[in-house]
Amino acid sequence: MFRWKIFPYLLLTLTVALGTVAGTSHPSLAFDWRDLIRPGIQVIELSRLSDKQEIELGSEINQQIVSQVKLSTNRSINKYVRDIGDHLVPHSTRPNLKFQFQVVEDDAINAFATMGGFVYVNTGLLKAADNEAQVAGVMAHEIGHITGKHAIKQIRQQIIAQGLADAAGVERNQIVQLGVQVGLNLPRSRSHEYNADAQGLDNLVSAGYAPLGMVQFFEKLVNDKGRVPTILSTHPATENRIGNLQNMINKKYPGQEKVGYGLNSAAYRRRIASLK
Repeated sequence: MFRWKIFPYLLLTLTVALGTVAGTSHPSLAFDWRDLIRPGIQVIELSRLSDKQEIELGSEINQQIVSQVKLSTNRSINKYVRDIGDHLVPHSTRPNLKFQFQVVEDDAINAFATMGGFVYVNTGLLKAADNEAQVAGVMAHEIGHITGKHAIKQIRQQIIAQGLADAAGVERNQIVQLGVQVGLNLPRSRSHEYNADAQGLDNLVSAGYAPLGMVQFFEKLVNDKGRVPTILSTHPATENRIGNLQNMINKKYPGQEKVGYGLNSAAYRRRIASLK
């Protein structure tokens, strides 16, 4: 028969033992005792990820994404996109996050991002743009999704919507697969789009680009009478959203719509001349 009187002492002994092992400096013995209770990641933890954890999870998602798309091997184009991104990052709200900008060989007019600082720009978007400010505006918008942690929030929503959350938590590979879906296929929410526009606009202007470029590109796509570009299906751009962006420019940067660099179309065409 179990003697209940000695239970507190057994519990205390177990607690001390676990604390001793977890607190040891020996790397082979150190572990988080919570792993004995739950192997999965709790949904609430997704909103509390440190930058390091976000980058690690984003790196796993990125590995899956790059296995499903074709990355461009054009060195000059890759450098050009990285240079634009590297110029924007210090003026973002998370300048210490290590961003990685990658060019996808795809004629679809699209750009997307995932957590941890991973941004993807299609060659089709580069061809469709008229100037560098337009490309920078799209990239600043995608940076805004990362600084706003929108992918993390959307993954969390998908976990709840699909009923994947339980007492044991969600397996890491499930989160990674959801991250891939969010990055490649699922549309952003209206609130996330407006937030990314606001953050992206401030980023763009602080980096010295003309804010007009951000409006120009989306207006061009909406007014195009051909097939709806991919970027408008994954990043819904309505007349109301463009109008809201124009209102932000008028309110925050009155008279500065064309102030800044990046509007020279001829210079931009020379930079992307190697694109077929």
